[in-house]
Amino acid sequence: MDRVLRPFLVAVLLALAAPAAGVAAGNAEVGIEDERLMLSEPLRSAETVAQWKAVGVETVRIHAQWFRVSPGVTAKKRPRGFDPANHRDRRYTWGSLDQAVALVHGAGMRVMLTVTGPPPLWASGDPRKRNERFKPDPKGYGQFARAVAARYGRQVDRYLLWNEPNQAGWLQPQNTCRGKGKRRRCEHTAPHVYRGLVRAAMPQIERADPGAQVLIGELAPIGSKPTGNGSPIRPLAFLRAMACVDARYRPVRDGECKRFRPARGDAFGYHPHGVGNTPERQNRDRDSAQIADLPRLQRVLDRLTRRGRIRSPGRRPFDLYLTEFSYQTSPPDRAVGISLSKQAIYQQQAAYIAWRNPRVRNLTQYQWDDEGVRNLGSGSRRYAGWQGGLHFLDRRPKPALAAFTSPFVAEVSEDGSSARLWGQIRPGGAYDVTIARAPREGGNFEPVAKIRTSPTGIFTRRVELEGPGRWTAVWTDPLGGFRRTAVIEVDPGEGGRILAAVP
Repeated sequence: MDRVLRPFLVAVLLALAAPAAGVAAGNAEVGIEDERLMLSEPLRSAETVAQWKAVGVETVRIHAQWFRVSPGVTAKKRPRGFDPANHRDRRYTWGSLDQAVALVHGAGMRVMLTVTGPPPLWASGDPRKRNERFKPDPKGYGQFARAVAARYGRQVDRYLLWNEPNQAGWLQPQNTCRGKGKRRRCEHTAPHVYRGLVRAAMPQIERADPGAQVLIGELAPIGSKPTGNGSPIRPLAFLRAMACVDARYRPVRDGECKRFRPARGDAFGYHPHGVGNTPERQNRDRDSAQIADLPRLQRVLDRLTRRGRIRSPGRRPFDLYLTEFSYQTSPPDRAVGISLSKQAIYQQQAAYIAWRNPRVRNLTQYQWDDEGVRNLGSGSRRYAGWQGGLHFLDRRPKPALAAFTSPFVAEVSEDGSSARLWGQIRPGGAYDVTIARAPREGGNFEPVAKIRTSPTGIFTRRVELEGPGRWTAVWTDPLGGFRRTAVIEVDPGEGGRILAAVP
């Protein structure tokens, strides 16, 4: 135990009977996703689910991938007699998915299923191309979505339609390009394909699992200039194309937008990974949106829903579910990864950003363990795979794991006169948390305030800043005795920033 904390802990013991201060509770679920552990390593699944429950995970995202459970995945024609809308058809192979859903549901956590492709080849737009990602058949996708919802309706009440349709790894073509050189022109194609998939799947899920929530979107946060059929589409440009409006939001009525009918959903899913930017730094590309750019995303969505170009319940603003988020680390990814300490800091900042946005309902950590590094070439391809887990591939924990279980930040006011301290104890519950301060240059921590957390373990307090200092929060864990967050150094001169530290 830190020497300077010992006198402070004695003071905490004497203060525990004091009335708890009020706290504003956040409403963003704590989520996690790790497809490899849930679907490809069944011997570890039960252990992993128990660990997630212990660190406060409330919701687990799992992929129901069309091609993984369907028969004849490389055939050009659908197997004779196979009924894709009937989940009881014996040629479906649901085993791994059944086990994953049952484990999570049985542990008392919520399951959200991403109903996604790629499809079997016979359900692609042109099987002769031998490209299962090419323009998946909307009717077939609707039948698959119906089968998924019928099978898991008693254990699942949230479905996500497709995964990252603005990325060629999930949906092709992203664009249709014609001409060469200076005459080459590319038009977005994937948004129109996706609109058709959503329109086909939504009513099928509603029939099979009435009352379930259906999320649309699930977009990756960045893209590029369309120079080829596979160029990923920037998310806000994708939304405008899906809604059949131009850059000035004027309706488009020709081409793929003839006989336009809008897609609809109950809420909007999004993947605001911060690749290349901190959680506080906005992306300069106005059609991209990372964790710092959520207001930009919301403005575009609101503009489209108000005009009926995307349908939300009652044309109300969409709630946001950030169903995939993390930062890759170096090691092991030495191309785009950040340091282990930065990952721990950025993760806490992102948790706070999600909490303070009243429309964010979920923040899902993407991966418990890193994926293995695959060498597919030079540059960033040298470190293919995703290494944004809370553990390395060999299960060694990263500093971000401790940050995940007890995030703690200080948002300093613009003028540096005060700071909002915010944190969360995971798993949630009612705790008495004592906020403490010590001089920056040394000395003992002294109690400043005692707060009762919300039922989800959230606590927050605005404090006056009287010069530089160190801040922490301490509470009693019924199983582990005294615990505390990381210690944040707060300088009033850093006004307008969100500060965090490595636990």
